[in-house]
Amino acid sequence: MQAGAPTSHYLRCAGREIHYTQWGEHNGKVLIAWHGLARTGRDMDALAAFLSAPEHGYRVICPDTIGRGLSQWSPEPDQEYCLDFYVQIARALVDQLGLRQFDWVGTSMGGSIGLVAAAGPLRGRITRLLLNDNGPELAAAAIERIRSYAGHPSAFATVTELEQYFRTVYKPYGFLSDSQWRQLTETSTRRLPDGRVTPHYDPAMVQQFVCHPNDYLRWPEYDSLDIPVLCLRGEDSDLLLADTAVQMAQRGPRARIETIAGCGHAPALNVPHQLALVADFLSAAS
Repeated sequence: MQAGAPTSHYLRCAGREIHYTQWGEHNGKVLIAWHGLARTGRDMDALAAFLSAPEHGYRVICPDTIGRGLSQWSPEPDQEYCLDFYVQIARALVDQLGLRQFDWVGTSMGGSIGLVAAAGPLRGRITRLLLNDNGPELAAAAIERIRSYAGHPSAFATVTELEQYFRTVYKPYGFLSDSQWRQLTETSTRRLPDGRVTPHYDPAMVQQFVCHPNDYLRWPEYDSLDIPVLCLRGEDSDLLLADTAVQMAQRGPRARIETIAGCGHAPALNVPHQLALVADFLSAAS
């Protein structure tokens, strides 16, 4: 295996099999990098490769949320596709890995999982929290937009057509090279019984918005945080509104807000400027 390549692992967490990739397993510092709603842990490959390099020295753990990627789909979607259960999984994961303290980078839903965990069962263990286009209040119109396409995933005859779909729906991510678009597609594709290909997640995960309608309204948890918080907000984001980001800078942990030009929801964390912002935040003195 080439130096720096990720390894693939499975653990049983909160009664469900969870898949994660790990980068830099012998490095001393630890980072949990958690993906967004309809995505997989492989979205964090560029960030994980960057931070696990010797000059940064992080062991980076990138889980697939239940119902996504190679993790088990929930047999109880109404109860388990929600932030509280995702946090149970996160706690079980870090406990089994013997992680006492670690930093957390979360894109969209992954940021909310980190926020709720840092305010609750992982308080004192999450030492820094980076919210990638995420906050304690999200725009209802954008949630409905995401729910509409995520709850009814498109299917295509070919992987090439699926890649074009991803290039369209995820255009707000900002710049991705052709090879990065191809990797995004190939790491989040599953084939249906009829032979077509579709995004690699359980469509029932959108039950979160039906059964837990206020799951992403988390100001009390946010206000209770006493750790450094950085929020990367896509300049054109329709999910994390500018007014919400202003409030985040003024209350609770008083997050540092960085606006990412040329992106909406959510920056892909794959270009030098974004990677440098993450690295600088993680290495800064408290």
